[in-house]
Amino acid sequence: MKTKLKFTIGIILAVLFAVLIVLVRTVDVAAIGAEDTSVGFASANGAFHELTGESMTLYKVADYLGYAALLLCGFFAVFGVVQLIKRKSFAKVDKTIYALGCLYAVTIAIYVLFDKIAVNYRPIVIPGDEHVEASFPSSHTVLAIVAFGSAILLARYYIKNAALRRASQALCAAALAATVFCRLWSGVHWLTDIIGGALIGASLLFIWSGFFDRTAKADALAEAHRHDR
Repeated sequence: MKTKLKFTIGIILAVLFAVLIVLVRTVDVAAIGAEDTSVGFASANGAFHELTGESMTLYKVADYLGYAALLLCGFFAVFGVVQLIKRKSFAKVDKTIYALGCLYAVTIAIYVLFDKIAVNYRPIVIPGDEHVEASFPSSHTVLAIVAFGSAILLARYYIKNAALRRASQALCAAALAATVFCRLWSGVHWLTDIIGGALIGASLLFIWSGFFDRTAKADALAEAHRHDR
């Protein structure tokens, strides 16, 4: 896929995410949530929640997968530090790693923003919590798409062994799909929370992927220059 098309798709997804926020706040709003919180698309969200029910097992599985995604992010952070130590210059650290750090930073900023500005609240009060929490967009969905999705692309660049590369990419893809599935069917989110998380997560991934195309080329040239010296 061409780099320009990746940026275009990313922007379109971001716009759709913004439109979804407006719709969730204005279309078919009714107090069907826990503690009588109001929810947009109440009929569709309510019907889907009735279909899935609630599963704390799937909720916990998604949590463990979320920890795995965070560990993956930590791995790449350490990878960047190791490059810095070996190359003894911030300028010589791969631009791809810096771009990845920006992706992570934006993801964190989105999490903090929507934790403070609640668009929707959970269908249920999570056991152990005192009150219902904000739930839009699904942070686990965003994290899974960003962390596992970016790792799939990075494996193509950093893992030279074909068998190991394919295995790593398949594992990340499976973890991504499992996280979204478990979060969707656990009943701790409304359907629109998952859709919102998928839209903004995919938007970030497509935009970062566009930058990845450029940084990977720059890193390859820098690596070739280091070997020639």
